[in-house]
Amino acid sequence: MIDLIKIKVKAGDGGKGAVAFRHEKYYPNGGPSGGDGGRGGNIYIQVDTNETTLIRLRYTKSVKAGNGSPGLTKKMHGKDGEDVTIRVPLGTMVRNAANNDLMADLTKPGQKVLIAHGGKGGLGNHHFATARDNAPEYAQPGEIGESFELQLELRLLADAGLIGFPSVGKSTFLSVVSAARPEIASYPFTTLEPNIGVVALDEDRSFVLADMPGLIEGASEGKGLGHEFLRHIRRCRVLIHVIDMSGEERDPRDDYRIINEELARYDMDLEKKPQIVVANKMDDELAPEFLELFREAYPDVKVYETSTLEHKGLKEVLYAAMECIEQARKEAEENPETPEETVVYRYEPKRPAFEIINLGNGRWKVESDKIDRLAEQVDFDKEEETYRFAVTLQKMGVEAALYEAGVQDGDQVIVGTYIMDFKE
Repeated sequence: MIDLIKIKVKAGDGGKGAVAFRHEKYYPNGGPSGGDGGRGGNIYIQVDTNETTLIRLRYTKSVKAGNGSPGLTKKMHGKDGEDVTIRVPLGTMVRNAANNDLMADLTKPGQKVLIAHGGKGGLGNHHFATARDNAPEYAQPGEIGESFELQLELRLLADAGLIGFPSVGKSTFLSVVSAARPEIASYPFTTLEPNIGVVALDEDRSFVLADMPGLIEGASEGKGLGHEFLRHIRRCRVLIHVIDMSGEERDPRDDYRIINEELARYDMDLEKKPQIVVANKMDDELAPEFLELFREAYPDVKVYETSTLEHKGLKEVLYAAMECIEQARKEAEENPETPEETVVYRYEPKRPAFEIINLGNGRWKVESDKIDRLAEQVDFDKEEETYRFAVTLQKMGVEAALYEAGVQDGDQVIVGTYIMDFKE
């Protein structure tokens, strides 16, 4: 089961604006005619219902969208970079791997979100013509596209989840009440990935049931297959807790306590989920005695007696689960603003465009990723580009911020990898 991967994405860079002039017969003073650069390609993530795991992305280390083409002569716009769409299964959560922020929660078929914006194309030189300079030899560089390291996490979208220790009869339960055919055996950890089936009660009443394996004592700390599948349980509307009441392997009272403790340790909200307790393997001769002890230990817990081997008592469990699911669906419709479920896209908190750092001894540093990228694309041997870069810094408020910070005439200002003398 491939349900957690990391992948680097890089949106396309914008194309550079063109520096060009119109040279045609009868137009001796044609003026600047450099076109704008194309937009860099965006990166989208979209739900594909044909995908059930993230295995197709397992060996994909990075995804990059196309860069925008440079501007052309005659004010023609450069070609936009090609967009890229990453297809993922329903139930995929997209997080920023750097800070674990949730960027997208894909819970609807066909849902598509924009994850990384392509950079804007630079303006051509015809935009910079003025009365003072009617033949500018400057064009804007294109903006750099956004880049992230993403963590894609698949959480199954099941209405009900079967939980419990290995070999208590969960897989058998699923195979009896649905068309799912999971592997069934009497030894622990037979099920290495969640199995899903659809339970149809009436013509218009049905729900999705998932067998959630991997729970043992210490599962919340990652023992066994705990972390691999506890994340899936969080999406279930109701939990069906199957307990082996035969007492052959363990004491049913301990099983119930341990599983609930592990759920609470992993996520406190799991403790609040509706839970249907199923006393399975009631066909065993010792089961009635263990059931009596269990009820003495947990008198407030309603217990449903079943035998998956003999197909007894299952209908009552399914109808009880259906009632809980319908109630949860109704509450979800009345209160749509629930955490995580309604998140479509969330930008990172907006940071200041730049920061002025006093290095002491008359040296200052302008800290800004955007300004660093702009500086790397400027040819400081060309007076026009240097002037335009200075104007850009002034418009961004860098000069005013330096004055406010206390910079003096003749101090050194570091921008990116360049050291400049400050002049009033």
